[in-house]
Amino acid sequence: MSLGIPELEFQHRELQLPAAGLAETWRLGSLIVATALERNLPVAVDIRHGEQLAFHAALPGTSADNDDWIRRKAAVVRRFGEASYLVGERHRAKGRTFDLDPARYAAHGGSFPLLVRGTGMVGTVTVSGLPQLEDHLLVTECLARYLAEQ
Repeated sequence: MSLGIPELEFQHRELQLPAAGLAETWRLGSLIVATALERNLPVAVDIRHGEQLAFHAALPGTSADNDDWIRRKAAVVRRFGEASYLVGERHRAKGRTFDLDPARYAAHGGSFPLLVRGTGMVGTVTVSGLPQLEDHLLVTECLARYLAEQ
């Protein structure tokens, strides 16, 4: 399974929160962790509000390597303003290699911009520990569930 660029762009337009202060980021992070625990998924979860670390959890089966992946995937989101998976898919669709420094950037799925409707990007929400598409799907599923509960 893969997601096409139009579907990824749709997610970018639709998965925007009404607000994203520290309380909201805590609730979103807690939802992602609860979902991962229910499914016994070995993931690390990281939410940044601007440059502030607003939420971080490392579940059993993760390591410091996951934190490095989080840092590099979130750097792609901060640079391009779009999901790390979408950035990677755009490069792959054009037959190009993502050529930014791999020690700093990873255009792999799992990081999504923390978007506030009418404001834009205020941070990042990132998951690491699963194959890239599964990381991306966990984030977007939980964002959609969070929005449905609002």
